[in-house]
Amino acid sequence: MTRYIATFHTHLAALRSSRSLSGRGIAAQMTPVPRKLSSSCGTCVRYEAETPELSLLDRDTEAVYTDEGGKYTLIQQF
Repeated sequence: MTRYIATFHTHLAALRSSRSLSGRGIAAQMTPVPRKLSSSCGTCVRYEAETPELSLLDRDTEAVYTDEGGKYTLIQQF
């Protein structure tokens, strides 16, 4: 499993994405965005999955990163 962080343009997009991931059995947690990353709304969703599950994220997603113990790698910017 890989740890991911998704950032969003709005809090509502973060909430929708968290619910969408949780609805598919993927544990997701809304948290403040780490300082090393920027986000329009300041809220991110952290989750673990085999793949980034981009289709489950809201259309107002800003970016998705892998999280390797505080080292963040951009994998998709929208």
